[in-house]
Amino acid sequence: MTKQINGLKNDFKLCPMCGSKKIENHGNRKWICPDCGFDLYCNVATAAGIVIYDKYNNVLFEVRAKEPRKGYLAVPGGFVDFGESVEEAVIRECREEIGVTVEGAQFLCSAPNVYEYKNIEYKTCDIFFTAALPPQFDTIEDYIKSLKAEESEVQSFASYKISSLEDIEKLPLAFESSRITLQRWLSMSKQQ
Repeated sequence: MTKQINGLKNDFKLCPMCGSKKIENHGNRKWICPDCGFDLYCNVATAAGIVIYDKYNNVLFEVRAKEPRKGYLAVPGGFVDFGESVEEAVIRECREEIGVTVEGAQFLCSAPNVYEYKNIEYKTCDIFFTAALPPQFDTIEDYIKSLKAEESEVQSFASYKISSLEDIEKLPLAFESSRITLQRWLSMSKQQ
């Protein structure tokens, strides 16, 4: 019983424990093997990202170096590791992907997302933070010169000015959760 969601196969043909062909898919959220009693839940994964911005409303983006969405824009971030808080994850991801330790991260929002990888659809809850540009830099462009990309993850860096919803819509963003987050950031920045 193979079900497809948006063309992606999220299913098993055999029980990973006993090899039975009777494994049952329950709404792509749970698999049960009636032969050995194996249960597997497909729970939401957690990811963390950060909007780093300057006083001119320029935002730091990474150009993704790998699939999914290679060549598209994303804010620095990634999946939360076992035994790690979301706050720790966003700091670690920045160290790994952009080569710096970000300080002063403040919670912004969370947004649901779909992460398609190797023909499997992963549902995620992406939690986003913000951080103002460190005071020794005037613009995101200046900041980019100090960054060291993790080549397996980041092709290059880019700076885009975000002053309107139209600015966000024009961006080739890798993930819908980033679009939602940038809209929230823009709304909050206009209130300040």
